[in-house]
Amino acid sequence: MRKRFVVCIDNRDYEASLIPRKLTEVIPDDQAEQDDFVRVIDESGEDYLYHKNHFVFVELPEEVERVLVAA
Repeated sequence: MRKRFVVCIDNRDYEASLIPRKLTEVIPDDQAEQDDFVRVIDESGEDYLYHKNHFVFVELPEEVERVLVAA
């Protein structure tokens, strides 16, 4: 299963937790996605739910994805 990644495009109300233009791996959470939320590890180091409007989903080449997941 391929990993999914997002880029933060809006950190309004979450300035300390989300960094604009930062690439982040999505943690799978089917229930959250049904409710239009995305689970990511934010700048606190913990996983949290954020509304999907704060992000854009990105497709990465497999080679890039492999390197990111291995890091």
